Amino acid sequence: MGRSFDHATLTKTDAKFGDYALVYDYESDFYYFPFFKDSTMFVTEFRLEDGDTIHQRTEKISYIIGSGQHTNSHILNYGGYIFQAPVTYYTQEEKWDMAPGFRDGGNLRFARYLTTECITCHNHFPKFEKGSFNKYAEMPTGIECERCHGPGEIHVKEKLAGELIDTSKYVDYSIVNPRYLSRDLQMDLCQRCHLQGIVVLEEGRTFFDFKPGMQLNEVLNVFLPRYTNSHEKFIMVSQADRLRLSECYLNSEMSCITCHNPHKSVEITDKVNFNKTCLNCHKSPRACSVVEEKRLNEHNDCVSCHTPKSGSIDIPHVNITDHFISKNNSKFSKNITNSNERAQFLGLKILTKEKATPLEMAKGYLATFDKYVESLIMLDSAKYYLDQSNQPFEEKFNTMIHYAFAKKEYQNILQVASKIPSEKIKNEWTAYRIGQAFFNNRDFENAIKYFEKATEFTPLNLEFREKLGTAYFNLNQIEKAKMEYEFVLKENEKRPIALCNLGYIYVLREVIQKGEALIDKAILLDPDDEQALLNKAAILFVKQENEEGIKILKRILKINPKNEKAQQALNQVQ
Repeated sequence: MGRSFDHATLTKTDAKFGDYALVYDYESDFYYFPFFKDSTMFVTEFRLEDGDTIHQRTEKISYIIGSGQHTNSHILNYGGYIFQAPVTYYTQEEKWDMAPGFRDGGNLRFARYLTTECITCHNHFPKFEKGSFNKYAEMPTGIECERCHGPGEIHVKEKLAGELIDTSKYVDYSIVNPRYLSRDLQMDLCQRCHLQGIVVLEEGRTFFDFKPGMQLNEVLNVFLPRYTNSHEKFIMVSQADRLRLSECYLNSEMSCITCHNPHKSVEITDKVNFNKTCLNCHKSPRACSVVEEKRLNEHNDCVSCHTPKSGSIDIPHVNITDHFISKNNSKFSKNITNSNERAQFLGLKILTKEKATPLEMAKGYLATFDKYVESLIMLDSAKYYLDQSNQPFEEKFNTMIHYAFAKKEYQNILQVASKIPSEKIKNEWTAYRIGQAFFNNRDFENAIKYFEKATEFTPLNLEFREKLGTAYFNLNQIEKAKMEYEFVLKENEKRPIALCNLGYIYVLREVIQKGEALIDKAILLDPDDEQALLNKAAILFVKQENEEGIKILKRILKINPKNEKAQQALNQVQ
């Protein structure tokens, strides 16, 4: 875990570089080429047309995530704003490919935010810039002792004062030793990071709030979708969930640390150590039901048989250990159903407590819709549980707004919002969603009121600032809009929307050259930005460069044949 996150250096990387490192994303028609130059890592994105390079963008890689046991993923740093790069190195297959989730139309290019939910599992706690979405003032390099042992200040003070404890006889209560926690609290500690799923924070909590010795559901709840084939297909970080399904877990007091020494990587842990743990309960290999000849051929290797290697449904090119310990899951008995058979969704299961309240279930389904599966089934289920909840209206308010926003029921948002004075709203996303409902209703004055509230809560959420700028612009408050876009670009100069809109303002003010330069920067960052391309075409027509303008309009229609503005402009010009 100490090797989980570090600066992008030749020492840290496990990847192989060279011509074969080229990755192509057929959905977006972008190529990616990672490389080192003068000990600094970069990735170049480019697009070809008839053998010519028509787009090229090169970004510096600042950090690498992953110890190298499964993957190396790559992190961009734009003035403290952290994003995931679109390519990952898969160490087991020694292969470069798109990052997990970036295939099949999911390519976010250089714009996938790495929020505290992600960073606080893959790394030690960074110094987070409050009021932002993904900005960090300081970034540590690797998970540190306090993540499992809790704050160490009291422990250090006592030891420096000479207060020493013989830990072979007594418990040192100045710091958490997970060995002395109850099994449930041990599991909560491990599954804070080793139970990936749909995570929903409790109201007022952050991802920094969990400490060893706490119940995980004091801070957050984790949900997993269950399907008819969930017993054999599962996500990579599901060790805690799979272990909890095991007969060994259900019929003993075992926990993660029964088998694992957190201070020693599994890469260098001899299988003998794991097998000895099995034999503490299953006294002899002869207790195994597999015939002796097969068992001896496997060298009585319990763990290789009963915790077999498997792929995962969310991370390609990796083999992971399935922690579901079962006779029915062994390599000699495991039956795989037809992989072409369509799995049926069974529902969400909460994994951090025995039973969720209806409101918690509604939040779980909404989070599933937002983060993983944009299916109406999720929204229908969220509505069902919202209707079942008997919590006071004020406690359901944020979730009701969230549901209506996901359904794009903007009039419903306005009706619900009318029941709570704006000054009582304390959630930035609720304020933003209400603002968006007013914006879509072309009530820009009220939209501004709620967007301003959202940015008051999170002044460094640059998407909120861009939306506020657009609302100002629509209300003809051009100078305020300009200030918002300038603020955004001062924070992060690689924001296509802010560049495009600020450029448009300069063009309106007849500062054509400066406006065009900003719009060109937006197109360089995102060659498929339809609004930036429309603005560029308009500038070219103003400059009477009609042929180049027509080329841009045709380029827009190639990206999106349904773009009515581009089609109308082309018809007029022709």
